[in-house]
Amino acid sequence: MSSATTSRLRLGEVLVDEGYITEEQLNDALNTLKISQNKKRLGEVLIEKNAITESKLNQALAKRLNIKYVSVSAAPIDLNAVAKIPKAVAIKHCLIAVAEDQSVLRVNINDPLNYYAIEDVKLLTNMQIEVQICDREEILQAISESYSEIETQKAAHGANEAAAETNVLSYVDMTEQAEDTPIVTLINSTLYKAHSAGASDIHFEPFDDNTQVRIRIDGQIVNYLTLSSSLHNSLVARIKILSGLDIAEKRAPQDGHFRARLQGIEINVRVSTIPTVYGEKIVLRFLSQSSALDNAQTFGMELDDYNKMVEMLQSPHGLIYVTGPTGSGKTTTLYMIMEMLSRRYVNIATIEDPVEMVHEDFNQIAVQSQIDVTFSTILRTILRQDPDVIMIGEIRDLETATHAVQAALTGHLVLSTLHTNDAVSTVIRLQDLGLEPFLIASTMLGALAQRLVRRNCPHCIEPYRVDGAGLRKLGFPVGGQGTVELKKGKGCLQCRNTGFLGRLGIFEVFPMSEQLKKLIAAKANGTELRQVAIREGMTTLREDAWRKVLSGLTTVEEVLRVTGETEEG
Repeated sequence: MSSATTSRLRLGEVLVDEGYITEEQLNDALNTLKISQNKKRLGEVLIEKNAITESKLNQALAKRLNIKYVSVSAAPIDLNAVAKIPKAVAIKHCLIAVAEDQSVLRVNINDPLNYYAIEDVKLLTNMQIEVQICDREEILQAISESYSEIETQKAAHGANEAAAETNVLSYVDMTEQAEDTPIVTLINSTLYKAHSAGASDIHFEPFDDNTQVRIRIDGQIVNYLTLSSSLHNSLVARIKILSGLDIAEKRAPQDGHFRARLQGIEINVRVSTIPTVYGEKIVLRFLSQSSALDNAQTFGMELDDYNKMVEMLQSPHGLIYVTGPTGSGKTTTLYMIMEMLSRRYVNIATIEDPVEMVHEDFNQIAVQSQIDVTFSTILRTILRQDPDVIMIGEIRDLETATHAVQAALTGHLVLSTLHTNDAVSTVIRLQDLGLEPFLIASTMLGALAQRLVRRNCPHCIEPYRVDGAGLRKLGFPVGGQGTVELKKGKGCLQCRNTGFLGRLGIFEVFPMSEQLKKLIAAKANGTELRQVAIREGMTTLREDAWRKVLSGLTTVEEVLRVTGETEEG
C-alpha cells in the first residue's frame, strides 16, 4: 500500500472514530479516489458527496495532525502580524497571520497540508510558523477586513507625515494635486472602510490640537482615527470639491452631495458642514441605495402589526404617518411600503429632502429650498401629475400638512413622516401644527411609530437570567415567574466586542377606528386616545420590544436606551 493511501486511511479512521462519517461513506470516497487517480484528496471527495462539512473535516484533520482548530473570532487579530504577509500571498494560500510572539508567527490556514504555502511564509517572514486550522470563509473574511484596516491606517499615517513636511496643504493645492495625494487616499480609504463596516455617518471634528474622525455604527458613534490638525483645511477642501460646495465660504453652514465608486462599491453621500470654534465640522452620511430589513416581506414587523398596516394600505385614499426620531428607519420603512404598493400598477410620486434611495418605479422629486422648490410648492403642483400614491418626506409646517390633507381628501393615498415619541402622539403633533381636529379624523388612516435597537451578535450570544420583579417595575409585561432567561452578546471580533451586530426595528401600529375618530374630533387628549387604542389591541413600542427581547434578538438595556426608562401607559 502506498504512503498516500496510508495517509488517507489514517484521516478516514479519525473521521470514522469521531462519528463524522460511516465506514460505507469512507469506502465509497476511497473508491472514488482510485477512479480519479489521486487527483483529489479524501476530504475534497467527502465534502463533494455531502458526507461531511468543511468544519467537521477540519476538526478531524486538526486531531490527526495534533494542531489547533480555531475560529477567527476566538481572539483579536494583531494587525502587525497580518502585515508581515503580503495580501496577495494570503489570498493565494488562503491563510492569515493572527499573532506573533518573538520569532514565532501564528497563522490560520485552511489547508495545513499545503507545505509550499508554509514554506513561502517562512521565507517571507524569516520566522517560525505555528499553524492553526480555520474554515475557508472565515479566513477570507478576515483577510478582507484586516488588510482594509491596514490600508486605512497607512493612508492616515501617510497623510499625517505629508502634513508634517508641508505644515498645511491648502485647498488651492488640493484642486491641483493628482488623485494619489495623501489627502485623497485618506478620504477614499476612510469612506471605503466606514461603508464596509456598515457605518451610517462619518464625523470630521476639528479640535485645538487634532482632528477626530468618528463613525456611527448601529446607532453608536465610535472613535476611528486621530489626525493632525494641520490636515483639517485640506480635508474640508477635498470634501467640498467632491460635493460641489463653496470652498471659500467658511462662516456659514453648507449642504451638498456626491456619488463615487470605490473599489467596485458605489456610494451615495450627503455632506453637511458647520463652522465651529476650531474650524468647520463635516458630517458625511451614507444614503442607502436599497433597503435591507429582517423579515423584509413584513416590513420588519411582527405578523399582527404587519396585518394592521396592510389593512390601512388597502384604502385608496387617506393619510398614513410614520413617526420616530431622526435615524429610526422611517424612510426605509416608507420605501418598503411603496415597493409593495408599486405592484398594484399605481403612479407613485415622492417629495424628499434629499432623495435618499433612488428607485426606478417612483417619480422622485428633490426639495430645493434655495429656488423655492419646497414640500408645499411641489405638493401644490404634483396633484396635476395624476399620482395615485404621494410620499412626502416630512410634514414640517401647517402649509405642508394642509396640502397633504387636501390630497387625501381628493382621492390620493398619502404617506409621510413626523417627529413624535409614539404613534398616538401623531394626532397631538398635527393639532399643534394648527390642523383642525375634524380634518385629522376624516383623513388619517393610522400611524406607525418605530425605533431601531441593536441586535444581539449571533456569534457570541449567550443566555443569562434576570429578576422578573425588576423587569415588571421597568414596565415589561413579565408573568409571575421569579427569574427570566434572556440572551445577550458577550463581545467578539465580529461585533467589535460590543455584543451587538446590526439593528432591527421595534414598532407601534396605531390604526384608526370609528371610536378614535370621534375622540379626535372631540379634541381628546393623548392619554385618552392611547388608552382606547390599547383596549382595541394596539401593541406598544415597549411591548413589541419585549417580544424581541424574549426572542433573544436584543437586550433589556438596549430597549431601555431606545424607548426610555418609562413608557406612558
